Amino acid sequence: MSSDDLLMRIDGDGRIVSWSLAAARLFGRPQSRVIGSDVTRLLRGTNDEEPVIPLAACDSLTVRPVLSGAALTWEVRIAESDLISAGDLSILRALFTHSPLGLYLLDQELRIVRVNDAVRRSPVYESGSSIGETFPTIGLEDPAGERKIAHQVLTTGVPVLNRVVRTAHRNGVRRRSLALSYVRLEGENGEILGIVASAVDVTARERALQSIFVLEQLRSVAGEQLEVTAVCRELANAVVPAFAGIVVIEVIDDVIRGDEPPVAPVDQDVPLRRTAFQGLVSAYSVGDVRQLPAGTPFSLVLIDLRARLVRVEKDSPWLPADPARANAIARSNAHSLIVAPLAIRGQALGLVSFYRHRDEEPFDEEDIAVAEDICCHAAVHIDNARRYTRERTIAATLKRRLLPQRPVAPSTAAVSHLHVPGQGGGGAWFDVIELAGGRTALILGDVAGRGISTATTMGQLRTVIHSLAAMDLEPDELMARLNDTATRLATERAALPAGDPQHREPLTAGCLIAVYDAVDQTCTFVRAGLTQPYLTLPNGDSGDIAVPAGPLLAGNDHSPFPAATIELPAGSTLAIGNEDILETSDQIRGLLRTSTDRRLEEVCDELSYILGDKADTEKLLLLARAKGLPADRVLTLGFDDEFAAAPKARDATRRKLEDWNVDQDAAFTTELIVSELVGNAVRYGTPPYRLRLILDNRLTCEVRDAGNNAPHLKHARTIDEGGRGLFIIATIADSWGTRYHEVGKTIWAQQDIGSALGPPASSP
Repeated sequence: MSSDDLLMRIDGDGRIVSWSLAAARLFGRPQSRVIGSDVTRLLRGTNDEEPVIPLAACDSLTVRPVLSGAALTWEVRIAESDLISAGDLSILRALFTHSPLGLYLLDQELRIVRVNDAVRRSPVYESGSSIGETFPTIGLEDPAGERKIAHQVLTTGVPVLNRVVRTAHRNGVRRRSLALSYVRLEGENGEILGIVASAVDVTARERALQSIFVLEQLRSVAGEQLEVTAVCRELANAVVPAFAGIVVIEVIDDVIRGDEPPVAPVDQDVPLRRTAFQGLVSAYSVGDVRQLPAGTPFSLVLIDLRARLVRVEKDSPWLPADPARANAIARSNAHSLIVAPLAIRGQALGLVSFYRHRDEEPFDEEDIAVAEDICCHAAVHIDNARRYTRERTIAATLKRRLLPQRPVAPSTAAVSHLHVPGQGGGGAWFDVIELAGGRTALILGDVAGRGISTATTMGQLRTVIHSLAAMDLEPDELMARLNDTATRLATERAALPAGDPQHREPLTAGCLIAVYDAVDQTCTFVRAGLTQPYLTLPNGDSGDIAVPAGPLLAGNDHSPFPAATIELPAGSTLAIGNEDILETSDQIRGLLRTSTDRRLEEVCDELSYILGDKADTEKLLLLARAKGLPADRVLTLGFDDEFAAAPKARDATRRKLEDWNVDQDAAFTTELIVSELVGNAVRYGTPPYRLRLILDNRLTCEVRDAGNNAPHLKHARTIDEGGRGLFIIATIADSWGTRYHEVGKTIWAQQDIGSALGPPASSP
């Protein structure tokens, strides 16, 4: 053995007569404090200090007698197997004197043998430094559980690192978070010596992580919501119980409707709506609207938009101003409150009240910053939802004004529609347009997108449809002209500045046009996108109508729009829908098959029940049931290219008008119209010729010939002998026009003869 392993010499009386530098480093006591001391005192310690030489350390020491002159002394040395280098001693000394970690040296019975200076200095560990007591003596939430973990490490040798635990609740002392680690101590021969346990105060870190967690929870859910009350519900779910035990969210009522939020200070008479609550007892139900009472922390927050930390006590002076709230606070055992504003750009959206109750830690000043961060983040989402609500309201109002206020009820078909706006609405629309000759145009369109721009585009296309329908175009040509307009609108949108939102949204629209002819009992279809219509015959047979698919409107596809014509007997029900409403639901198809004798309004109500849980997107369904036109309400007369054609046509017309009980004034006007139409056809047209009179809600006179020359309305001079035919017709008829066919044309004129109608048209 060398002199480096000598720690001390003890005389025969048990007093220390020599204390080496190695002993001073190992046991942390200088020579001046131990020379002459009784060694048993250093082993037992006193009431004021722990033992200088821990009992557990004696297993690593060797003691042998040595003669010093005539006296017998005892040398205490470090066992050869446990010799520690000077560097190791320096490291141990630093750990036990300067390390910020609280270190505990435990024996095999988990008794505390030694603690370092960090344990003595920190108030967190002040109750856990009793030498000889079983670890842990710190006031933890679950000391038995920690003892079990430490024993497991002692048994298995597998270390446990950074186990975060909480201290137990004590009155007047804020609970802390500790990171505990356990490592087993073993000798050179593998014998188990004990455990080193370390404790680090990580309260600040855990609180920061908790704040980040709450904000991340809020970001992950609130950003997906575009409705104010939904954002508030997600906010309440995110903060309870992670940050507070109770939360109350109140938003200015006008903000929920999308109006501009008021600038602080907010007037006392501004009503707030309780939009969300999480907790035990609520003073008011969610959805309740009321003004905040003056002289409370809640009203003060809306004056200066400053968060407040409030202690809740029985004699708090602001509680009597709101008895219902005071009662809920008392019943919930709430003791700490933070009231924070929901504000953005100096404008008040509402406020959030965070409560802690029962054995929860009271809020402190640091929690105010967390509450403000939560409310600032939530305010951004609430304002986004408010803006979306405002835009949606404007778009819905605009669309409502652009859609038919009172859809036309044609005499030749019963029509009803089902409209489910979905979330945020969309660009679906429909039209029912009566055409000349007992025909009805059924139109359903859908502009992709939502919002004001989509509603505006829908209105533009609908206006074009009405203008083109007045020209009495064939369905395929009508669709082609509509596509031309949609293409121009798309080109204008693409030319907008890059920063304009519409520049990034290409215009895409679908449309289906069905023209039902009640005289011929046929229906002609043309579709641009959209799904195939669905037909149910009077006998219950049903199926899709094979209408060739044309390109979407404004799709930069120059393909034609092919038309398909089918027979449509009276009593048949036609269904036209957007999306895939008719393709994906067998329940809808089954209802249409079995509802041939039910009113269409009842069928639409039944369909709305089926679609009740599928309203994520806008749904529009147009139903039409063909009535047909009785044969006795139609006069068809062919005539030759001869001078007597006009008189013969007038005679046949007069007789038919007498059968229909049309009064003399209306009959005279009709005869004049027929005479002029037939005369113009004979003079300018090409045979064969055909006259047709149709009586439904109005009286229609049609003359068809095989020529393609276009008639022109002329304002004849007083000295001209001819040229007044169409001018006369335009003067005495309610409307007139020209309809071109694949071969030839039809010139028609309509009159509203009112009470001159005979018996009503029969219905199937």
